[in-house]
Amino acid sequence: MTTAVMCLPFAGAGAGIYRRWRGAESAALRAVPIQVPGREEEFGEPFYTTIAEAASGTARRIQDAAVDGQPFLVFGHSFGAILAYEATRHLAETGGPLPRRLVVSGSTSPSYRQAERLDGDDEEVIERAKAIAGRDIPEYTEPQLRDLLLPVMRADVNLMADYVPLGRDPLPLPITAIRGDQDPLAPEKEWLDWAAFTSEDFDTAEFTGGHMYLTECWPQLWKTLEQLV
Repeated sequence: MTTAVMCLPFAGAGAGIYRRWRGAESAALRAVPIQVPGREEEFGEPFYTTIAEAASGTARRIQDAAVDGQPFLVFGHSFGAILAYEATRHLAETGGPLPRRLVVSGSTSPSYRQAERLDGDDEEVIERAKAIAGRDIPEYTEPQLRDLLLPVMRADVNLMADYVPLGRDPLPLPITAIRGDQDPLAPEKEWLDWAAFTSEDFDTAEFTGGHMYLTECWPQLWKTLEQLV
């Protein structure tokens, strides 16, 4: 039976970043991008303003996308990793369908997650975004795109700046933590602390690269997810 992987985007992005994974679908795994309000086809919809709202809203979207009886994983990168974790916790606490596994990428555990608010001018936000990504972001050089994307980045980073884990009891399902081996935003100790958030199996995978390793390693990351199922 094919397993669905519910994919949550990183800060400032929409579910469309996982479009290329849909072309890699196999008998083992298919990609199901989960949108976050306020971007792409949901441009103009209100952003999440609290972690509780984000957890329940994301959980509802995952539940709506789940097919009865079909197994699924939940995957998120960076900002998306925390959304994935809190949504999975919400599902566990409300009796919703649970993923076979939670896969968190490019993130420290909730115990260590910290972010500074993005309340400066546009140039400051762009520089911070470039520092987070570890690379230039060409979309920010085009005024029209920049005007669309910067509010999304501000909303996502500011949501994480106020982040306090909604619970700390271990989840009753396995967790896999993934990172780039040169990621300054996911130091080894704080990244490995994800082990404290599951009462089941915990494993890890590392790829060559920094925080946005997945932009270069899409095929290898997809194969890793296939191996998990």
